[in-house]
Amino acid sequence: MLGKRYHVLPTSAGYRQRGVASWYGRDFHGLSTSSGETYDMHAMTAAHTTLPIPTWVEVTNLSNGKNVVVKVNDRGPFVDNRLIDLSFAAATALDMVQSGTTRVEVRAIGAPVATPQVTAAATQSAPTTVMGASRPVSSSAPAPPATTERMFVQVGAFSERDNATRLVQRLRASGFVDPVVVTDGEGSRALHRVRLGPIRDSQEFDELSARLRDIGVPGARLVVGP
Repeated sequence: MLGKRYHVLPTSAGYRQRGVASWYGRDFHGLSTSSGETYDMHAMTAAHTTLPIPTWVEVTNLSNGKNVVVKVNDRGPFVDNRLIDLSFAAATALDMVQSGTTRVEVRAIGAPVATPQVTAAATQSAPTTVMGASRPVSSSAPAPPATTERMFVQVGAFSERDNATRLVQRLRASGFVDPVVVTDGEGSRALHRVRLGPIRDSQEFDELSARLRDIGVPGARLVVGP
């Protein structure tokens, strides 16, 4: 897909991952998905690179605790450091349309049991959990944020602290604000990670990655931490 090869998991059982979600909407509305179904931006669906099709997953917005159940029926997203691409309806329910991306947890679940369809009016009442079209809407109060994790750009990782320090000096000389060294472990097992941030979203990550490549520092990674 778009020059990249993905290995589909043999099963979705036990799948649980955290990462960045994005969404796709009107430009793809009415087009065919990888499953052969027609993409409906108003349905609770999603695209994923490695989960089997179809798979039903619960997606939780880690910034506000809201979650939805969606059916994975498409492949994507094709942008680095994105975990899942949500339909417009799912993104709206998670309150992430304006930001474009957000940190999420994706958990595979069993196929939903058919029940009355969720109405548009129900989804506008800001429930904690908005299920897919075949699942009911929870009327419980909004949950607190699911995590205090923040996003950072990891520029490099070194066993020698001097190497990390030199990279920090190089970044500062190139105009990057407040690069820091975070050390994990002790003694000979210590690993010194150079990182920038915290950052707002994956768009800022893309911008910083481009700046880093311009000064000859490729391979930046999106990481999370307290």
